[in-house]
Amino acid sequence: MEIFFIILLLFILIVAACSIKVVRQSEVRIIERLGRYHKTAEAGLNFIVPFIDNVRAVVSLKQQTMDVTPQSVITKDNVTITIDTVVFYQITEPAKAVYEIESLQKGIAYIAITTIRDIVGKMDLDSTFSSRDMINNQLRTILDEATDKWGCKVDRVEIKDIKPPVDIRDAMEKQMNAERNKRATILEAEGKRQADITLAEGKKQATILEAEAERESSIRRAQGIRESKILEAEGNAEAIKKVADAKAQEINLVYSAIMDTKPDQNLVAIKSLEALEKVADGKANKVFIPFDASKAMGALGAATEIIKGDK
Repeated sequence: MEIFFIILLLFILIVAACSIKVVRQSEVRIIERLGRYHKTAEAGLNFIVPFIDNVRAVVSLKQQTMDVTPQSVITKDNVTITIDTVVFYQITEPAKAVYEIESLQKGIAYIAITTIRDIVGKMDLDSTFSSRDMINNQLRTILDEATDKWGCKVDRVEIKDIKPPVDIRDAMEKQMNAERNKRATILEAEGKRQADITLAEGKKQATILEAEAERESSIRRAQGIRESKILEAEGNAEAIKKVADAKAQEINLVYSAIMDTKPDQNLVAIKSLEALEKVADGKANKVFIPFDASKAMGALGAATEIIKGDK
């Protein structure tokens, strides 16, 4: 009896173990019932019918990566290169990924290989190096469309490496070195040209500033000379004015003194003769005597005769 209960307990434990399934996060399990698809078990605790339901596959819902085997591809200009590619994909419909294709990764790899050969075969060697983003985008679009019926979404495709033949690589390195030397020479020439332009600009500015300084100096020198002459002329005018004022004052004093003595006709005649004496003392050959002076001289002669008669 005890053996019967032990066997029954073991049977119950086996049935429980077969019927209870714990699915991890980011995973699903494809459940088949009697060989046909029954349901998709989500993450958590799931119950199935023992010996009737069966777990066909465990599918990961995480984003997965797949390295595509490096492939030899012939470019448009008949150069054989090796391209290494990686594909990032994610299963969105687990049932399709299990039942629609035998091996999802092989299908993705084959489509990627044929698509790469088709895209790169239309490009020359230089374009394959400069158009990686374009190749990646075209490859991702084609793969995403082709794998949609398999319940898969291709998120990203990246070309890891492009390897040309050794001789082509050597030629490219030589070309790259020549291009670097060319750019260095151009930059050096450009720098020298810029330096010469800057130096010429500096000399030009210095010449302009020097000319402006010389012009300003000449203007100020001329203004100084002009102001000096103006001051000198004003000083001379002031001196002449003062001399004229002194002469006028002297004449006024002499005139006042003469008027105070009440001169008669004889005194005026004598003063006229004295003035004529000073005039005649010059170096002129001819002396013009005013008419009034001749009258004075005549009156003086008459006075002299009278004096002699008295004597």
